[in-house]
Amino acid sequence: MTIDHDMLQRAVKFAEASAREAGAVLMGYFGKSGLQVSSKSSEADLVTEADRRAEEVILREIRRRYPGHAILSEEADPFESDSEWRWVIDPLDGTTNFTQGFPFFAVSIALQHRGGSAVGVIYAPVLDQMFSAAVGKGAFIDGRKASVSPKRNLAQCVLATGFPYDRAEHPENNAAQFSRMIPLVRGIRRTGSAAYDLALVAAGVFDGFWELNLSLWDVAAGTLLVEEAGGKVEYLKEKRGISLIAGNEHICGSIREVLF
Repeated sequence: MTIDHDMLQRAVKFAEASAREAGAVLMGYFGKSGLQVSSKSSEADLVTEADRRAEEVILREIRRRYPGHAILSEEADPFESDSEWRWVIDPLDGTTNFTQGFPFFAVSIALQHRGGSAVGVIYAPVLDQMFSAAVGKGAFIDGRKASVSPKRNLAQCVLATGFPYDRAEHPENNAAQFSRMIPLVRGIRRTGSAAYDLALVAAGVFDGFWELNLSLWDVAAGTLLVEEAGGKVEYLKEKRGISLIAGNEHICGSIREVLF
């Protein structure tokens, strides 16, 4: 089956609109008292009423516009179908930030075709930043073309990373890698949202990124953004979960050489 690029552009616009609508729901809860918060796999893995309400908005729109498509979303049961298309959704990436009143969180929506991301949208509601990409058509931030950083020297780089939810129990928790990298770079940032980190790599704000034990909904949109912005994504297949490095080809190689 040949991908219809007009269909992809329509899907980008649809995902952007859905992300904005979900972002408006999140902003209705952000900073308010009485937010319902519960833990999932650990005390570090949270879900809120806002996650679920934002997710309901996105799922409702997908079911209305694309009723035959499969859906994988973080908080809802998966919807299986015979379609070659699947939506992969994180309605609120950065839930801990959200509950703390820290304004770095994002809505992530991807449309996959036969297992590969064909559309990716990441929206940061507080900053009103929209990152979007369609396969073969480039990546954009607020309608402007996005490109990964051209830096080649780690000493000049600002990287991003994060730590898995089970970091207190599992020895493969990124602490050793962080310690090895910190003396070698200009800086390391930890925003608390892997989706937003990847979007900022695509925009050239961060020069590179690595993280261990992520889920598909964390990265399905962001990895497409990086690749369409001229960057590279390397998957560390020997690690648990989805573990990856992102940046330009040279910085990916340098991160891998230092850490893995």
